[in-house]
Amino acid sequence: MSNFDYDLLVIGAGSGGVRAARMAAGFGARVAIAEDRYMGGTCVNVGCVPKKLYVYAAQYGKGFGDAQGFGWDSTQPRFDWSTLRDNKKDEISRLNVIYRNLLKGANAQVIDGRAVIVGPHTVSVGEQQYTAEKILIATGGWPHIPDFPGSEYVVSSNEIFDLDVFPQNLVIVGGGYIAVEFAGIFNGLGAKTTQLYRGPLFLRGFDADIRAHAAQEIAKSGVDLRFDVNVQSITSDGTSLRVRLTDDSELEADAVLYATGRKANLAGLGLENVNIRLSQQGAIEVDEEFCTSEPTIFALGDVTGGIELTPVALAQGMAFARRNFGGLDQQVDYDFIPTAVFCQPTIGTVGFTEEEARARFGDIRLFKSSFRPMKHTLSGSDEKAFMKIIVDAKTDRVVGVHMMGPDAGEILQGIAVAMRAGATKALFDTTIGIHPTTAEELVTMREPWTES
Repeated sequence: MSNFDYDLLVIGAGSGGVRAARMAAGFGARVAIAEDRYMGGTCVNVGCVPKKLYVYAAQYGKGFGDAQGFGWDSTQPRFDWSTLRDNKKDEISRLNVIYRNLLKGANAQVIDGRAVIVGPHTVSVGEQQYTAEKILIATGGWPHIPDFPGSEYVVSSNEIFDLDVFPQNLVIVGGGYIAVEFAGIFNGLGAKTTQLYRGPLFLRGFDADIRAHAAQEIAKSGVDLRFDVNVQSITSDGTSLRVRLTDDSELEADAVLYATGRKANLAGLGLENVNIRLSQQGAIEVDEEFCTSEPTIFALGDVTGGIELTPVALAQGMAFARRNFGGLDQQVDYDFIPTAVFCQPTIGTVGFTEEEARARFGDIRLFKSSFRPMKHTLSGSDEKAFMKIIVDAKTDRVVGVHMMGPDAGEILQGIAVAMRAGATKALFDTTIGIHPTTAEELVTMREPWTES
């Protein structure tokens, strides 16, 4: 038994922090976790969970139109923003309680309040000080809004879920997955939606073919996409916002959402009191065991500026607890991590992009397919799905799969398992498909793609 109050004190009750706290307590450690905002962190409160609920809501609007081709007299019903918003709030409140009870059940003490690091083993919360053999920072990220004339009028992804009034005209600024997802949500809910991105094509870091296909399908759905443009200034007349762009054009909006990136949530954390090194991007630098430059202080999740996905933070939390309190030498394997962008239609991706694969493997083979999903032969929609398989020519191993289409996120989860197991293209080709499905296309693309 150490002379400290706790063996582990976690700062931040998000996905990674809660997982680390629960598992460490399960190994017999004396654990406390401090949180000053809400249980469950970004994912539960202003990220994955509410976003997916709003995606479901947006898909109903499209579904009513698609149903007419199948014989349903589906006059477009009225959408009520307050019902969605308030039902979402109730669900999040339920999850907040569940997270608190999970910690309580694991015998981890919850300390409500903002934790400030005082020293290598000491944290203060209000007037109270606590000591711990090890401190774990898991405070996540926070939306970053640049400073420009009128920036005080914009909202971030934290506030957009809970607007008092539904924005009939919405301008979204940003080209990452958060901006793309919200463009699909509000377009699907009936808002006139404009998405601005300063670069030539959004979703930087994704496969080039997926990016191009996404731009085509999202524009087709009704989102006004404008590339190579940015906001110059925003003014308000008290009832609406006037958005002046760098090409000297203007837009009128009820709300402007800035989704231009997130930064490590470190404000007021007390890092000046200890020896913790930050990266050029302002994230906490850690080694493969999540240790900072201060030997007794660790960090994981979005606050370290790595792969900002909830399942990654969960895996890191498990690995940290097992290594430090379970006697297990476990590290997180970052190869072939699947992810999805819940735009409409959905993007699912796992493995290398074409550009990355060429740099890594040299000789590669490509398989591509674009087609109209069976549902839309009667719905009348001209939406098209797209699939791409990337193969290392030397080993025949599938090293990248990218898809945009119905249920892409659900489909790519299973594909990720196969890829982590080392599946070859020959194995894909000899796998019998499930007919009729969109997914079967992944095992029927047998002819390599060549440029015409």
